[in-house]
Amino acid sequence: MRKDGWQLGTVLCVALLLLLTAGGCAPKPAAEGEKPAEGEKQETTYLTFASGSVGGAYYPLGGGIADVLSELPGIQCVSESTGASIENGRLVASGESQMGFMMGDAAFKAVQGIDPFKEKLPLKALFSMYPAPEHIVTLKNSGINSVEDLKGKRVSVDAPGSGCEAMAKEILKAYGMTYDDIEEAFLSQPEAATALKDGTVDAVFWNFAYPGAVVMDVASARDIKMIPIKDEILDKLTQEFPYYVKGKIPAGTYKGVDEDIAALEVGNAVVVREDMPEDLAYTITKTLYENVKRLAEIHPVAAQMTPESGWRTPIELHPGAAKYFREVGVLK
Repeated sequence: MRKDGWQLGTVLCVALLLLLTAGGCAPKPAAEGEKPAEGEKQETTYLTFASGSVGGAYYPLGGGIADVLSELPGIQCVSESTGASIENGRLVASGESQMGFMMGDAAFKAVQGIDPFKEKLPLKALFSMYPAPEHIVTLKNSGINSVEDLKGKRVSVDAPGSGCEAMAKEILKAYGMTYDDIEEAFLSQPEAATALKDGTVDAVFWNFAYPGAVVMDVASARDIKMIPIKDEILDKLTQEFPYYVKGKIPAGTYKGVDEDIAALEVGNAVVVREDMPEDLAYTITKTLYENVKRLAEIHPVAAQMTPESGWRTPIELHPGAAKYFREVGVLK
């Protein structure tokens, strides 16, 4: 959807939302069978949500968010599969999408104009969702036991330009390595899972909340191993980059992985253009927090969505989202 169409639709929708929210109440999903009054024309704002590729949490959650928002009067939202964080930032900034998921590091770099972004993007956050550890997965018989062992191996680093790929680069760099030391492959999550099972790649970098569907898929067919990050490397990365934290993938999360795996984690946020109308941003934020249980039925990681943690975003909050967090008492 082009930016000019989005702006026109939004202006019409905001006028409708202002009427619906008289008295300070956000619009509620229309009652079953409810129709506009006779002679009244209800304009519609069309929103596109940039999610991710099939196999991680982004894709199903994006669809769930679109379904929830489409129940609001005057809003029609669809989710689209994308290459995830970095592509999502560009799609939202350009107006081709109106909302999207971004990993915290990608969002931070986007608004700062740091590589891989060539310029500062006009983005704001609605809320943070959940932490996602970087998974480094190989087969049990691969002979790979550490990041250093990836030298000379065929390694999938996710889709080109994705937040996961950027994170993989930083991890390799912290170990004194670059793509020159591996045979990199840029595969989507399902493609990487198939390649790992077939033996056409030796290891895979993935970033998503656990449990990841593609890891479970591989583990159901082959014996897997997960590669931990050294503690000193975690210290180095978390000190250098404020959006990274030490984390772990708990023992038993995946079949055959019976010990905690030290991992680098990054938060995830829902981002919008900074010029999204305040009332619309407020309504979206409020509606999604009121439907956390429903979203958690789609993917259990959504249960981690709370206002208490949601306002702590890697980039500046949109004023409409900040209004919601002040309203519920977690933001001064």
